[in-house]
Amino acid sequence: MTSYSCCLILFLFTWNTAAYGPNQRAQKKGDIILGGLFPIHFGVAAKDQDLKSRPESVECIRYNFRGFRWLQAMIFAIEEINSSPTLLPNMTLGYRIFDTCNTVSKALEATLSFVAQNKIDSLNLDEFCNCSEHIPSTIAVVGATGSGISTAVANLLGLFYIPQVSYASSSRLLSNKNQFKSFLRTIPNDEHQATAMADIIEYFRWNWVGTIAADDDYGRPGIEKFREEAEERDICIDFSELISQYSDEEEIQQVVEVIQNSTARVIVVFSSGPDLEPLIKEIVRKNITGKIWLASEAWASSSLIAMPEFFRVIGSTIGFALKAGQIPGFREFLQKVHPKKSTNNGFAKEFWEETFNCYLPDGSKNSPASTSFHKGHEEGLGAGNGTSAFRPPCTGDENITSVETPYMDYTHLRISYNVYLAVYSIAHALQDIYTCTPGKGLFTNGSCADIKKVEAWQVLKHLRHLNFTNNMGEQVDFDEFGDLVGNYSIINWHLSPEDGSVVFEEVGHYNVYAKKGERLFINENKILWGGFSKEVPFSNCSRDCLPGTRKGIIEGEPTCCFECVDCPDGEYSDETDASACDKCPEDYWSNENHTSCIPKQIEFLAWTEPFGIALTLFAVLGIFLTSFVLGVFTKFRNTPIVKATNRELSYLLLFSLLCCFSSSLFFIGEPQNWTCRLRQPAFGISFVLCISCILVKTNRVLLVFEAKIPTSLHRKWWGLNLQFLLVFLCTFVQIVICVIWLYTAPPSSYRNHELEDEIIFITCHEGSLMALGFLIGYTCLLAAICFFFAFKSRKLPENFNEAKFITFSMLIFFIVWISFIPAYASTYGKFVSAVEVIAILAASFGLLACIFFNKVYIILFKPSRNTIEEVRCSTAAHAFKVAARATLRRSNVSRKRSNSLGGSTGSTPSSSISSKSNHEDPFPLPACAERQRQQQRGCKQKVSFGSGTVTLSLSFEEPQKNAMANRNARRRNSLEAQNSDDSLMRHRALLPLQ
Repeated sequence: MTSYSCCLILFLFTWNTAAYGPNQRAQKKGDIILGGLFPIHFGVAAKDQDLKSRPESVECIRYNFRGFRWLQAMIFAIEEINSSPTLLPNMTLGYRIFDTCNTVSKALEATLSFVAQNKIDSLNLDEFCNCSEHIPSTIAVVGATGSGISTAVANLLGLFYIPQVSYASSSRLLSNKNQFKSFLRTIPNDEHQATAMADIIEYFRWNWVGTIAADDDYGRPGIEKFREEAEERDICIDFSELISQYSDEEEIQQVVEVIQNSTARVIVVFSSGPDLEPLIKEIVRKNITGKIWLASEAWASSSLIAMPEFFRVIGSTIGFALKAGQIPGFREFLQKVHPKKSTNNGFAKEFWEETFNCYLPDGSKNSPASTSFHKGHEEGLGAGNGTSAFRPPCTGDENITSVETPYMDYTHLRISYNVYLAVYSIAHALQDIYTCTPGKGLFTNGSCADIKKVEAWQVLKHLRHLNFTNNMGEQVDFDEFGDLVGNYSIINWHLSPEDGSVVFEEVGHYNVYAKKGERLFINENKILWGGFSKEVPFSNCSRDCLPGTRKGIIEGEPTCCFECVDCPDGEYSDETDASACDKCPEDYWSNENHTSCIPKQIEFLAWTEPFGIALTLFAVLGIFLTSFVLGVFTKFRNTPIVKATNRELSYLLLFSLLCCFSSSLFFIGEPQNWTCRLRQPAFGISFVLCISCILVKTNRVLLVFEAKIPTSLHRKWWGLNLQFLLVFLCTFVQIVICVIWLYTAPPSSYRNHELEDEIIFITCHEGSLMALGFLIGYTCLLAAICFFFAFKSRKLPENFNEAKFITFSMLIFFIVWISFIPAYASTYGKFVSAVEVIAILAASFGLLACIFFNKVYIILFKPSRNTIEEVRCSTAAHAFKVAARATLRRSNVSRKRSNSLGGSTGSTPSSSISSKSNHEDPFPLPACAERQRQQQRGCKQKVSFGSGTVTLSLSFEEPQKNAMANRNARRRNSLEAQNSDDSLMRHRALLPLQ
C-alpha cells in the first residue's frame, strides 16, 4: 500500500508538472540531466485572455532558425561528450530542452519544470517505492538568450542554487552575484561592448549621436554604460529612446519622428533583433536614409534586420560580433537532422516544415491550418519564410543542403560556439567531481561529492572553480562574477555582388586585454559607408574648429554644439576641435594663424641697425675730435693760448671727454650684466670728472682776478696740486655713489615681455632708480655750480674769458639733461638707451665745441693771436677797464658830495688819465692788427664807459727780452695810473702768473 501511494503521488506530481510545462521539447534520458532554454520562436501570438474559461498557454509564432541551430549545438556537444572515452566515462548525459519563444512567460514556464523535478527528488521517495519512470533532476541549465529572460530565470534558479550557464545574455546587471547567485555565462558582459562603442565614435571623431535601447534588462543597462563612457569622451547624445517588439504603432511613430528630425547621423542601438524590427520597418517605409547605425552584438548579425530590402536604410551599419569558434563535425551533424531520425528532438518536425514550406501529415500542430502563425525566418534572431497559404505535404526526401536558411550558416559560429562551450563547462565541472580525491575536494574537510548522487549546488561550486582548456587551446575559467572575458570582432554590412544578400565583413577587432588606447583596431579601407562610399560620414553638432581656433560655448546648447573662436594673440592651438588655446611659452608668440608659437622678436639697440650705426659713428666722431684737440694742445703746449687755459687741467678735461664719448658705446649692443653695471657708472664718473675740471679751472681764474695782490701763499695753494685734489674730491663723491649702488642694487640685464606682446626688449634693469637719480643729480649740481662761476666771470680778459663759452656749454648741458628726464620716462625698449646715448653725445659735443673749438681755431688758423703780447694786451686792457671804472665811480661820488656841500663842481684827482664827460656810445678797443702796429711805439687806447672816456697809454718792448725785464716794463707802463683803484694792482700782480 505504501509503495502504491508513493508512486501515485509521484505520478500525479509529474503529470501536473508535464501539463504545466511546455509540451514541445527535446528530451533524452541520462544519468545526469542538463536543461536547455532556446528561442525556437521569436514571440507569442497576441491573445485576449477574458478568463471566461481556463487560460491556455499562448502559442509561439515566427520560427527562429538560428535558435534551432543553437539547440542542435547543445545536443551535438552532449552526444560528443557521451561518446568521449576520457570525459565522464561510464556516465551518460541527458537533456531536457524547451522553447522560450523569446518571452519571459514561456521561459519561466519551462524553468518551473526544472525546479519541480528537483523538488520531487528532494522528497527522497525512492525509499518508499521503486518507480522506473523516474526522471533525474536537472543539475544545470544552459540558457537563456536574452538578458531580460535570463534575469527572470536566474532569479528562480538561484533560489535552488541550480547553476545557469547562459550563452548570449550579456547584461552587466547579471554580474551581480548578490542577486544572481547561480548565474554564469560564456559571453562577455556589455560593459566592454559599451566602452568599445564609445571608442569607435571617438575614433571617427563623431560627437553628436542618438541612442536607442530595448526596454529590458539588456538594453537599459547597456545604453546607460554607453552614456557614462560618452560623457568621459565629450560625446553628446541628441536623443535617447526606448523600444520593444510589443510597442504600439503610435510609440514607434514617435521614435521614427525623433530620428527623422535629429541632426545626429550616428545612432547607437542596444537591442535584440525582434525588438528593433518594428522600428526598422517603419524607418524603411518612410525612407529615412543617411544614418549610421552602431549595433550591439545582439542584432549586429541578425538576419531579421540584415535583409536586402532594408539595406538602403541601414547599409552603413557597424556592429560587434562575438569571436567565432570552431566545432569540428558540427556541419555534418546539422545536415543529418530529419523528423524521423531525430526522435528525441520534438522541434525537428516544425523545423522541417518551416524549412521546406510544407507540412507532415501526421502532425496536427503544424497542419496547414496553423501555418498562418508562421512568418518569415531569421538567423541570429531571424524568422522563417512561410505564408498564410496552405502548404503542400512533405515527402520526407527533401535535401536540407538545397535550401539556404540561417540554420545552415555555419561560417561564423559565435552563439553556437558559446552553447558548445557552456555544455563543456558543465561537463568539466562534473569531471572534476568524478575525479575528485577525498581530502582534496572543495567541500567540508576536503570531501568530494558523489557523482551518482550529485546535486545542483555541488556542480555550481565546481563551476566557480573551473579551469580547463577548450578545443581551440584556450583557457576557460569564470571570474568572480561568473563571466568569461572575451574579445569582439567589428563587422561592417556589405551587399554581396553575387546574390544581393547582406554579408558581414570583418573590418577590425576590439581586444579587452590590451592597454587603454590600444584596444581598438579598425581597417578603414575595408569599410563601405552606405554600401559604396569610402568617405567617413560627418556626425557632429558643429563643424570642426580648425587649428588656430577653439570651441566656444553656445548658451543653452550641449557642449558638443559650439562656435569656433579665434585664439587670442599669444595663444595657439595646433589640433582640430581644441577645447582651449594653449599659451605660448614666455619667449614665444603665436604666429599669424595662431597654429604654432614662434620665437618673439628680440630688440635692443644693436650695432648693426641704422640707429645704432649712426650713434656709434657720432660717438667715434666725438672720440676722434677730442683726440684731435688733445693732439693739437699737446703739440702747441708751450703757446700762450694753451698756457693761458691751464694746460694740465685742459689735458684732464680732454681725457674726461674721451671717457664721456666712450661711455656712450656701452649703451649700444645687447645688454649684458657686465655692460649694465658698467655703463651708468662710466657715464656718471666721466661727466663728473669733466665738470670738476671746468669748475676748478673757472673758479681759480675768478678767485685770482678778484683777489688782492697775490702772495706766495696764494700761488702755493692755487697750484696744480690743489687743483687736482679738488678734481679728485669732486669725482670721488661720484665714485662712492656708484660703489654703493653696485653693492646694494647692481643693475642687470632684463628681458622685458610686458611692453609689447610680440617683442622681447632686452634692457638694463637699473636696480635702483634712486641711485640713478643721485648719480645724475650730483652731476647736475656740479654743473649748476660751474654755471654760476662761469656766469660770474664772464667779463674777464678775452684770453682768460672762457666763462662765456663755459656758460654756453652749461646751458647746453642743462637743456640736454632737462630734456632727457621726460624723454627717458616716456620711452621704452631700445629707445631708452638711445635717448641716453643722444644726451651723452649732445652734452659731450657741447662741452667740446664751446670750450675748445675757438682755441683750436686760433691755434691753427690765427697764429698771430697766439702770442704773449696779445695775452698781455688783453690782460692790461682789462686791468685799465677795472681801474677806470673805479676812478669814474669815485669821481661821481666826489661830485655828488661837492654838489651837496657847496654846489660847485669838483675835479678829478691829478692823474695821467684824462677824462671827459660825455654820453656817447662806447667804442671797442682797437683791433689786434692795429695793436701790433703800435707795439714798437706803445699804444694809446680809449676806454669808454657810460659816463665818460678814459685814454690809456701802454708801451711794450721786444718779446725777446727776459721775463724780469718784461715785468718791470709792464709795471712802469702801469704806474701812469697811480690814482687808480687797488684793483688795478691786483690785475698787475696777475701778469707774472701767466
